[in-house]
This record gives sequence, structure tokens and C-alpha cells, in this order.
Amino acid sequence: MITKSQSTETPCQRITCQKEIILNYLKGVKIHPSAEKVFSSVRKKLPRISQATVYRILKNFKEEGKIKEIPSQVSHYDADLSPHAHFICDKCNKIFDIFEECNLLKLKKTKVGRIKSHQIYFYGQCKNCK
Repeated sequence: MITKSQSTETPCQRITCQKEIILNYLKGVKIHPSAEKVFSSVRKKLPRISQATVYRILKNFKEEGKIKEIPSQVSHYDADLSPHAHFICDKCNKIFDIFEECNLLKLKKTKVGRIKSHQIYFYGQCKNCK
């Protein structure tokens, strides 16, 4: 029987694995999942992960600049850090990436300084809800 002190797995390794799985999930989806959706999807691979752990990891990723948080009725997350905006449908709450319109802002110098990054949100009704 292996006791906790004899185990070769440190808590740090387990957390790194959890972080890696969460980040890979976010990078692998085109949707912008809520924390609850991340939790339910990641739980299929990590059945023992807690909801609090997922929320904490998402918060840390946001603070580290590894993901973006998209404010909506419920926060959603995006691991695509390329310059782009988001369209949020008022009716179905789906979030869509908008790339073309934001190329105008890429690395532009303005009167107040050079734009390094931006977050733009458009709100309206998507094609499916109109």
C-alpha cells in the first residue's frame, strides 16, 4: 500500500495536469464556453476535479493572460488570443468571433499611444435569431 508520503505524484504535478487539460480544451473548441461548460467537459477526463478548481484555474489563466474572459450574462472564455472582437447575440446568447473588422486596429499608433491589444464586443441578434 502506498501512503501519501510515498507517492511519486506531487500535488503540483496533479494541478499541472488539470491546467493542461483545461487549457487544451479551451484551445480545442470553437465555442466560447462558460465555466460550467468547461467544468462539465473537463470532468469527463478528470472525474474527481471540483468546480472550485476549474473556476480557480480559469481565474489564474485570465490573470496570466493565457485566456480572455468575455463578459455576458455569464462569463465565457476564449483561448484564441489573436486580435479579434466578439459578437454576442441578445436572443440566444451565442458568442461569435469577428476577425475582419478588427484588423484595422492591429498595432496602430493613435494620438494617445500605440494599441497593443483590444477587446471589442458587439451586441445584437445573430442570423439564426433574426
